[in-house]
Amino acid sequence: MAKLLLVEDTPEIWDFLSRRLQRRGHEVALAHDGEAGLARARGDRPEVILLDMNLPVMDGWTVARTLKDDPQTAAIPIIALTAHALAGDRDKAIAAGCDDYHPKPVDFSRLLGQIDAALGTAP
Repeated sequence: MAKLLLVEDTPEIWDFLSRRLQRRGHEVALAHDGEAGLARARGDRPEVILLDMNLPVMDGWTVARTLKDDPQTAAIPIIALTAHALAGDRDKAIAAGCDDYHPKPVDFSRLLGQIDAALGTAP
């Protein structure tokens, strides 16, 4: 399965998601703020990044733009995870460099489909 990076600051969400993704066979690295997520993305080279947009230290929009501006990380697919579900929020995440958008609360089955699509393994 895939090497994923989950950048999330809410303990309940990262615990829930990391456990369920690991049970599906994914390797999951965690970062709890934007700056740590940026460092892990550069060092670990995950296959997909699940990125909360409201993070301490550095927000997800800045992380996404920074990763997409760096030739070494630009090709890593980013799925925005956010409680921002108003009109225009998806477009804002995509404009920041995210490849896909998933509003919270997390629909795990849908998220798995988005991960598969990002990996190019969707049916």
